[in-house]
Amino acid sequence: MSEHHARIHWQRNDAVFTDQRYSRAHRWHFDGGAEVAAAASPAAVSPRFTDVSAVDPEEAFVAAISSCHMLWFLSLAAAAGCCVDSYEDEAVGFLREVDGKLVIAEVVLRPRLRFSGTPPQAAQLDELHEAAHARCFIAHSVRCAIRVESAD
Repeated sequence: MSEHHARIHWQRNDAVFTDQRYSRAHRWHFDGGAEVAAAASPAAVSPRFTDVSAVDPEEAFVAAISSCHMLWFLSLAAAAGCCVDSYEDEAVGFLREVDGKLVIAEVVLRPRLRFSGTPPQAAQLDELHEAAHARCFIAHSVRCAIRVESAD
């Protein structure tokens, strides 16, 4: 099959570290040269120990699910002859306690689509989303529920 690599880099700098008062800001490096500022969620640690403008792992998890779903949806829509002009998703992940552990228990995708020509009927749109979900290998890799709330 294939391998997918990410290089994560964090550095202590001048922080004491053992007092838990160190920065959680770090960098994600991907093949092709993409680099992303990353940090712990300000919901997990004090904002003074993170970079609130950076991507946190929970956001990245939600974004990966949404992106995989969208890419499959676009491919399936094109194959069905539906011309998608834009796709925007306001996805959200819900962190909850399950069996005494914090987990992202559910991800809700809320795609908004614009089409050229005649848009698909609601039933066809639902079928495209179901087929995209069935093919999304990120969705198959997680235990949380994933729900699509189509706004169209």
